[in-house]
Amino acid sequence: MAIGFYSYLIGAVAFLFFSLLLATSWRKRVGGRLLLFACLVTAIWAAILALQAWFNTLPSRLIWSIEIIHTTVWLIFFRQLLHSSVKITPDQTSPFKNYQYYITISAAYLMSSVWLEPLVQPYFADFFAPRFQLVGHIVMALIGMVLIEQLYRNTRADQRWNIKFVCLAVGGMFVYDFYLYSDALLFRRINPDIWMARGAVISLMVPLIAVSAIRNRDWAVGIFISRGVVFYSASLLGAGMYLLLMAISGYYIKLYGGEWGTVVQIIFVIGAFLLLLLLLFSGQLRSKIRVFLSKNFFSYVYDYREEWLNIISTLSETGTEFPLEQRAILALAELVESPAGVLWVLDGSGDYVRRADYGDPGKAVERIKREDKFVAEMAKIRLVINLHEMAKSPDIYANMDRPGWLANYPKAWVIVPLFQGDRLYGLILLNQPRANVDWNWEVIELLKTAGKQAASYLALEDAATALSEARQYEGFNRLAAFVMHDLKNVIAQLSLIVRNAERHQDNPEFMKDAIKTVDHSVEKMSRLMSQLKNAGKAAANTKLNLRQVVTEAVKSRTKQNPVPSFEVIGTSNLEVLADGDRLASTFEHVIQNAQDAAGRRGKVHVRLEPIENKAIVYVDDNGHGMDENFIRTRLFKPFQTTKGVTGMGIGAYESREYVRSLGGEMHVQSEVDWGTVFSIVLPLIVDEQHATMRSEGVYI
Repeated sequence: MAIGFYSYLIGAVAFLFFSLLLATSWRKRVGGRLLLFACLVTAIWAAILALQAWFNTLPSRLIWSIEIIHTTVWLIFFRQLLHSSVKITPDQTSPFKNYQYYITISAAYLMSSVWLEPLVQPYFADFFAPRFQLVGHIVMALIGMVLIEQLYRNTRADQRWNIKFVCLAVGGMFVYDFYLYSDALLFRRINPDIWMARGAVISLMVPLIAVSAIRNRDWAVGIFISRGVVFYSASLLGAGMYLLLMAISGYYIKLYGGEWGTVVQIIFVIGAFLLLLLLLFSGQLRSKIRVFLSKNFFSYVYDYREEWLNIISTLSETGTEFPLEQRAILALAELVESPAGVLWVLDGSGDYVRRADYGDPGKAVERIKREDKFVAEMAKIRLVINLHEMAKSPDIYANMDRPGWLANYPKAWVIVPLFQGDRLYGLILLNQPRANVDWNWEVIELLKTAGKQAASYLALEDAATALSEARQYEGFNRLAAFVMHDLKNVIAQLSLIVRNAERHQDNPEFMKDAIKTVDHSVEKMSRLMSQLKNAGKAAANTKLNLRQVVTEAVKSRTKQNPVPSFEVIGTSNLEVLADGDRLASTFEHVIQNAQDAAGRRGKVHVRLEPIENKAIVYVDDNGHGMDENFIRTRLFKPFQTTKGVTGMGIGAYESREYVRSLGGEMHVQSEVDWGTVFSIVLPLIVDEQHATMRSEGVYI
């Protein structure tokens, strides 16, 4: 056909002209000679196909032989470029060493199918069947795409401009061949339109190859083997083989499906493609591939430079939606393909409090006590603890007992200590990985080192937060100076009224004016007191009747609606050691917050209940409630208020800290649109010895 003739003629002329330019100007390098040879073969290949399109008399063996030679030469060119340029470190095995065998086997099979089929056909009728020959051409195109992808991805970024155009050109040729022969395999014939257009298409390769030839005349491209390229190349190869198998399956469905064959084939192919997309986006599958390649292609599990850069990048990246605590979990989880984890960090009381979760590690454990034996032993042995290994070989971990709080985390796998110097600053629990990870010294040491890095970042952020709060307290103290000035003015106004009262007490106008002044002073002092409440230093602790303190606090809040109700469980004498004013102020603050949340028509209920050696004061309201994130990040943070200018934002923080200073604790349970329950737990005085110990700061 005239169209096919002119199409391949254009390709032949373009590559012949380019070959002449290469022959007259190229340096005598291996890469240059191979490129010249590949271009000459391509020119001859295009010329033969042009003659066949015009005369249609050339033997089919010649056509298919030059087709095989043309593809093989380009494969050898890229394989040689990789082999001569790649730099392999002692811990690596070249993933390219077997490609020569793949190319040779594929080319030998296809050439045998061309020349030996008449001889062996009586004995091996199906071995050289046309469908298998098409599969061979598809495999060679797939090998070419993988080789080009590996060459480009492993080339240093500053040298990719040397080769990107030749990769694009020849890669496009292999993609076109893949499409041509896949279509032929599906429909049992080569599409003449696709075949004829190929000559003009390859002519477009010449300018792109010329640019790369000018940029890199000796083809001495410096490349390195990265774990990423092995992963992506393996994925590409696997996806290509999968699509090939699905295409063959679709062909047989159409062949034997009767009148429904075409419809079923379309449904099958689309379904197979969707399944491939699901597999490619599967985190578990990617993890298994990555672990498998690390075990089989490299002597060491990790590329330490790359892993360390990833850890630093994850911990220091502030522009993400994840806070530092979650990024610390993520940095360690990615090292071992773990999908979830939880972080506990040391707080001022010496306990380890839950700071963040990542994924779905299990039911939350909010606090690990400082007396916990498991944590104490971990701080001594300074090891990353594999819980499965600990169950099988407890002697490795100094016969540590599995703590009870781990029952909340059924998928727990590893606990990583976060050491800051000699101090155990925190610990991270990681769930079982998506793929089986060999537990060896590499994994242990990398997790331990990454844990130290995470601890330093967390400690630095906590120090910055503490400094910020100290500065806020400094500002608060400056505010107190202004408040003292206002109080001085109020005192001066009231003193003036007292001095003038004896002379003008019978004057109705004076009395009216005095009442207005007093009313204004009371209002102003009330506002100042509401801001300064709980801000003073603690007075000496004394023995108090807790029931009486709570009763007075409830009574003081009856002036505001809703009026709180009060209930006492039991009749025992409940005594605590505390400062009466501060403890009453703590209860009043919590009750007032409940009243504000419930609104005038809501309900607030206060209940006092003794449990063993402790007393619990519950303050329950049916207000708008709070979500978990607000409770964890804002409720007990100083200078965080939802009351606008009327609140200082330190009431909840100071109340909790004072309760903790008494050896107690304040808990919050809340749900949006349901309400809130504050639980204030206080230790009771059992005997005089215990009272003395508490007054000296020893909590029991």
